[in-house]
Amino acid sequence: MKLLEGKTALITGAARGIGKAIASKFASERANIAFTDLAIDQNGKTTETELQQFGVKVKGYASNAANFEEAHQTVEEVMADFGRIDILVNNAGITRDGLMMRMGEQQWDMVINVNLKSAFNFIHAVTPIMMKQRYGSIINMASVVGLSGNAGQANYSASKAGMIGLAKSVAKELGSRGIRANAIAPGFIITEMTEALPEKVREEWEKQIPLRRGGTTEDVANVSLFLASDLSSYVTGQVIPVCGGMNM
Repeated sequence: MKLLEGKTALITGAARGIGKAIASKFASERANIAFTDLAIDQNGKTTETELQQFGVKVKGYASNAANFEEAHQTVEEVMADFGRIDILVNNAGITRDGLMMRMGEQQWDMVINVNLKSAFNFIHAVTPIMMKQRYGSIINMASVVGLSGNAGQANYSASKAGMIGLAKSVAKELGSRGIRANAIAPGFIITEMTEALPEKVREEWEKQIPLRRGGTTEDVANVSLFLASDLSSYVTGQVIPVCGGMNM
C-alpha cells in the first residue's frame, strides 16, 4: 500500500517549481491532488495531465491564495469535487527583494499577503473540515531566511518567519483533534528562478553549503511526503530545514 493511498492533498501554488514536485511526489504515493495557481494556464494544464498518469484524481483551481474569500471558495469547490481534504501544503509564494531603506509599502504588503496571509486563509478554510475528520496534516513552506534573516529580503524573511510561527500555533491549537502542523525551511533550491542567477552568484551560494550543492525540488518533496504521511504521526509543531546544512 502506498503512503498516501486514499488521501486528498490540497497544494497552493503548484503549477510549477517546488509545488509541482510535491504534487508529483504525493500523486506517486496515490494521493488525489487538488492544486491552485493564480491561473490554470498551459503550465497548470500540463501539470494536471502529468499527474493524472499516476492514476489518481487531479484538478487545478484558478485562485488568488492571498484573497480570503477566494481561498474559502476554492476549498468549498475542492470538497465538492473530492469529498475530503487530508493534507494542506501552503506553498504559494513570491519575492519582491529590496533593501529596507528603499523598500516600498507595496513590496512589503504584496509579499506578506501572498506568502503569509494565504496560509492563514487556507488553514482557516480547512480547519473545520479536518476537525470533523479528526485528521489532517498542514505543511507550511517557510525558508532558511525565516530562521536567519537575509539582507535585502526583510519582507520575504518576515513572511517566512511568520509561516513558522503560524505552524507552531496551529499545532498547539489543533493537536487534540488529530491535526498536525509543521514547516519546511528550504535553502538554496535549484528552480527556474535560481537557474536564472549568474553562475558566479550560484557558486558563492554553494560555497556556504556543507554538502556543496544546491538542493533539488525533489529534496523538498521528499520531506513533504514524510510530513504528509503517517510516517510522521508523532511530529507536529516542528521546522525541518532542507538546506544541505547551510543553516547550522
